[in-house]
Amino acid sequence: MRGDIYNAKISVLNYLRENPYDIGAVDDLTALMWQAGRDSDEGREIAEAVVRYGLSGLQKKGQEMKDFLAWRDVLGKAMLFRSHYDVDSYFQYLEWDRDLDKRFYLPRRKQLQPLIEGMQGILDDELDILTVSLPPGSGKTTSGTFFLSMVMGLFPDSYSLATAHSGVLTKSLYQGVLSLVTDPEYKWQDIFNIPLESQSSLMTQINFGEPSRFPTFTSRSIDGSMTGAVRCNKLLYCDDLVSGIEEALKPERLLSLWEKYGSDVSSRKVGDCKEIHVATRWSVHDPIGKLQSHYGYNDPRIRYIEMPALNDNDESNFDYGNDAGFTTAMYHDLRARMDEVSWLSLYQQQPIEREGLLYPDSELRRFYSLPDEAPDAVIAVCDTKDKGKDYAFLPVAYVYGDDYYIADCVCDNGVSEAVEGKMVNILLEHGVQQARFESNAAGGRIADTINKQVQALGGRTHITKRFTTSNKETRIIVSANWVLNHCLFLDAQNVDPGSDYAKMLRFLTSYTQTGKNTHDDVPDGMSMLSDYANSLFRRKVEVIKSPLW
Repeated sequence: MRGDIYNAKISVLNYLRENPYDIGAVDDLTALMWQAGRDSDEGREIAEAVVRYGLSGLQKKGQEMKDFLAWRDVLGKAMLFRSHYDVDSYFQYLEWDRDLDKRFYLPRRKQLQPLIEGMQGILDDELDILTVSLPPGSGKTTSGTFFLSMVMGLFPDSYSLATAHSGVLTKSLYQGVLSLVTDPEYKWQDIFNIPLESQSSLMTQINFGEPSRFPTFTSRSIDGSMTGAVRCNKLLYCDDLVSGIEEALKPERLLSLWEKYGSDVSSRKVGDCKEIHVATRWSVHDPIGKLQSHYGYNDPRIRYIEMPALNDNDESNFDYGNDAGFTTAMYHDLRARMDEVSWLSLYQQQPIEREGLLYPDSELRRFYSLPDEAPDAVIAVCDTKDKGKDYAFLPVAYVYGDDYYIADCVCDNGVSEAVEGKMVNILLEHGVQQARFESNAAGGRIADTINKQVQALGGRTHITKRFTTSNKETRIIVSANWVLNHCLFLDAQNVDPGSDYAKMLRFLTSYTQTGKNTHDDVPDGMSMLSDYANSLFRRKVEVIKSPLW
């Protein structure tokens, strides 16, 4: 039988290579797909081919309504087939018959791919714990209810638990899941065809299959009664366990929350139960922060997804292109109306402890314009980009006595050639006289390249290299007092929010001593400036005879 399916598959695929828009041949593939079955590699491979040809057919031949419906029907068969093992296909097919303007997933599909990939890892037993940090309104909770409904359909005799900070939210989770599995507007029954055994709005429980002490799905607040009433052996889903900023600002309440999670929630898990945490981050001491601290970042079976509102180019990560989207302009407006710490925590998924900030924005010295007189010197340092998402940071300082006016900077993690071009330009534009480049694996090469280009363009910058060996974190902390007392930064009203200078200020004022820092390149660069400035302008100490002797 398997050999017959394989031979037929090869025959049809060979034909489709020459006739890719023969819908009859594509439909023949769907018949072979069902014959092979969902649990076979053969069936899944054929389904992937049907999706590929179906999408192509819709794009090329779907202009007429009759052809559109025919190709859509073929594609739908593959999506239905894949809905039992592929999270992306399930999310799409669940809303297959909904009006386009009512669909949740399809308009957000591109932006939510990291979340979907994480959930796929949970389903495929590649992950045990998944944490997802997204801004408010971006679709994390609805995605969570979609996935819960998929788990319920695949494992109706198992039991899953959803919990949140309040009964209002857990009631909403229950109602959201119940709607997905019972409302004919969704395709859940077409996908799983399982009769509903019972549901209770009072107990916020749903059960499929045989009656059971522990139902297929229960939703209960973290403060609700769980002892003896709740178990989860398939999925523990936690949604916004922190109620808000008031709770996040009180360490004792976060400690109590963590203890509740450990004693009342995670203790409900039985066997190989998976765990998903979905939240807007408030504090490094919230449950996701505690999990990160406890398990670290190197366990391949634990994944932390953090998706900020604005990417490194200061553009929206969640512009869905419709009324549900969050445009770059909207996020920029929100940022302008919020304090820096709340913006970073709530929207950029960088939870910051106010008491742990090394460079509070209110303590930075500011200036509107440079003094009228000529500076004593113009200097710069460069913390070069190493790898990955690291930033190259080059601040330009105008020296007036003991004050260092940070007039401009490069703060960029883009393509090396483009960043190096910006460095050359900034050194030439400000007439930088002396600059020190960090000499690490990449720094020495970059310094040589910049020096050649500056000299070729008539620049006068004397560039030196220095290998840094001291502990980075210690260096950053030790130099902070010098930076706060001697460095002046442009006033906020003179800074373009999308500029390198704005990035520099965000990274500097968000650096914390009490939590994980996503980027430490700017505070490290400022520590380099402190060291360089003190080496250049160290005051001479002269021993003289006391007039009293």
